[in-house]
Amino acid sequence: MPYANQPTIRITDLTEDNVKFEIENTDLSVANSIRRVFIAETPTLAIDWIQVEANSTVLHDEFIAHRVGLIPLTSDDIVDRMAYHRDCTCEEFCQDCSVEFNLHVKNDEEGPRHVTSRDLKSSDPRVVPTPSSTREDESSEYGETDDIMIVKLRKGQDLKLKAIARKGFGKEHAKWIPTAAVAFEYDPDNAFRHTVYPKPEEWPKSEFSELEDDECKFKCSSTSPFFCSNIQSFNYKVVIPDSVHFIRCINVSK
Repeated sequence: MPYANQPTIRITDLTEDNVKFEIENTDLSVANSIRRVFIAETPTLAIDWIQVEANSTVLHDEFIAHRVGLIPLTSDDIVDRMAYHRDCTCEEFCQDCSVEFNLHVKNDEEGPRHVTSRDLKSSDPRVVPTPSSTREDESSEYGETDDIMIVKLRKGQDLKLKAIARKGFGKEHAKWIPTAAVAFEYDPDNAFRHTVYPKPEEWPKSEFSELEDDECKFKCSSTSPFFCSNIQSFNYKVVIPDSVHFIRCINVSK
């Protein structure tokens, strides 16, 4: 297409964990490729190896390992300098390709004890569970917090484990996906009839619609492809580079 290499981009909303932008003068396949890169090609850190040393909880070791592995980690300042484990020259783990976490909790009280992501102690302060890094309340009370629940302990139960976080990306496993949601619209008013509305008048109006409330629902007003994207991240800050290049126009920092 003659305009595919000359797109224009406009940022409409930008926060620490969400960005909305519009792309014009490019192909649908390119806009969708960008969406897929955000999901599957952005390297992050996630817990990939766990050794359970003690577990007297109601959950078996594999269940605990699965829950811990899906806890999102912040690593904005370190992931670019880390090597993939498969490319590292070490035999098992080293500081160049991994970050170690330790968890040891025992309940000596009468009531239940909540084991959460806050109990994971990192060997690198730059890599911590996401909710723990933003929580303002530093108290040790385990009630309704923003931390991720791992398991509950009754009196006498304990959990002790060692975990290793490695670098990876979403193509390998969902735990390395940095985004909570990535979506884009290319026809908010259904001008091209790619979707059949059972009752068009009852369909909710898109926030990207260019039509007034009293205009026809199926009016086509765009002369060139127009894509509205919304990216939400749950463990990485959204950053707009100073020098904007199309393929890296929105960089969910690693």
